[in-house]
Amino acid sequence: MQEQKRVISLIFPVLLAVFATFLTMGIGFGVLPQLVHGQLGYGDIIVGIVLGTQNIMALCSRSWAGKNTDSKGAKSSVTKGIYWTFLAGVLYVCAGLTTNLPLIALIQLIIARSFHGIGESFLITGALTWGIGLTGVARTGKVMAWVGICIYGGIGLGAPLGELMNNSWGILAAFGGIILCPVIGSLPMFKLPAIAAHAKKKEGAFIEVLSAIWKQGTSLALSAVGYGCTASFVTLFFFSMHWGEASLAYTVFAATFILTRLFFASFPDKYGGRVVGICSLIIEVAGQLILWMAVSRSMALAGVGLSGIGFSLMFPAMGVEAVKKVKPEMRGSAMGAFTAFADVALGVTGPVAGLIASLLGYHTVFLFGAVCSVVALLLIVRHQKKESF
Repeated sequence: MQEQKRVISLIFPVLLAVFATFLTMGIGFGVLPQLVHGQLGYGDIIVGIVLGTQNIMALCSRSWAGKNTDSKGAKSSVTKGIYWTFLAGVLYVCAGLTTNLPLIALIQLIIARSFHGIGESFLITGALTWGIGLTGVARTGKVMAWVGICIYGGIGLGAPLGELMNNSWGILAAFGGIILCPVIGSLPMFKLPAIAAHAKKKEGAFIEVLSAIWKQGTSLALSAVGYGCTASFVTLFFFSMHWGEASLAYTVFAATFILTRLFFASFPDKYGGRVVGICSLIIEVAGQLILWMAVSRSMALAGVGLSGIGFSLMFPAMGVEAVKKVKPEMRGSAMGAFTAFADVALGVTGPVAGLIASLLGYHTVFLFGAVCSVVALLLIVRHQKKESF
C-alpha cells in the first residue's frame, strides 16, 4: 500500500491531466450518439464512423507522438495533447451551433473527433513515458494501471456528466466542458519535472518496435473490441430496449474497471502479463456474452460490469510484456506503437459494429466483441509456453 501511494504521489499531476482530458471523451460518448442519430438524423453506421474517427486519428498520430516523446520529452507530448483536445472542444461547439445544417455539423464533428484523437495520442504516449520515467521501469504495470484508471474513470464519469449537462443546459454546455476540463486539470502538471529526452533517435525505430511487440499488441487490440462495442453502442442498445438512459452502463463499466485496478494493479508486475491476460479475457468473454443474451436492464449491467473487470488489466498485462522488448531510449515509440494496436481495433470497431447493428440488431454487436476476445485468448494461450511472447 505504501508503495502504491508513493507511485501515485510521484505522478499525480500527470494522472490528473489524463483524467481531465478523458473526462472530455466521456462527455463525447454521452452526447454524440444521440446528437448524430437523433438531432442530425444519421444512421448507426455514421454514428460508428463519427465515434471511430477519434481512434483512427489516434492511430495515425502514434508514430508522431512517439517520436516527439523520445526526442522532445514526455512533458512536451502531454502538453500538445492538451492543446489538441482544446481545439477539438472548439470545433464541437461550432458543430453544436450548426445542428440546423446536418452535413456541416457532421463534418465539424468528424474534424473535432480527429483533433480529439491526436490529442489522445500525444497525451497517453507522453503520460505513460513520463510516469515510467519518474517511477522506474520496475513499476511499469502500476503506472499503466493508474493511467488506465484515470482514462476509464474519466470516460465513465464523463458520459453521465455529458448527459446531465445536455439535458439541463443544452449541447453547447456539454461541448463547453470539453474546452474547460483539460485546461483546468492540466495546471498542476506544468510544475512537475520533465524527464530527459533522447535527442539521437534511430530512424525506423517505430517499425522495429511494432515488429517486436506485435503479439502483445494484437492481444490488446482484440480485447479492445469488446470495450469499443460497449462504449459505442450501449447507449443505443438501451434506448432500443426501452431501458432508459444508458449513462449508468458507463458508470458501471468505469466502476468495475477502476476497482479491479485498485485491488489488482500489482498483478501484471508480480505474476506476469500472460497469466493475467488469460484470466482477464475469460471474464471479458463472459461479460460480452451476457450482454448479447441480455433480456433485462440488470442483466445488461451485469454484462457491462464483467466486461469492465475483464478489460481492466489487459493494457498493463500486455504492456508489461511489451516494455521488456525495447530499450529505454525507444520507450516512447514503444508506448505509441503498443497503444496503436488498440487504436486499430477501436477505429475499425465503430463502423463494423454499426454495420452489424444495422443488419442484425444491437445484441449481435456484443457477440462480435465476445468472438474477438476469444481469439485474443487463443493467441495468448498459443504463445504461453514460448519465451518470446
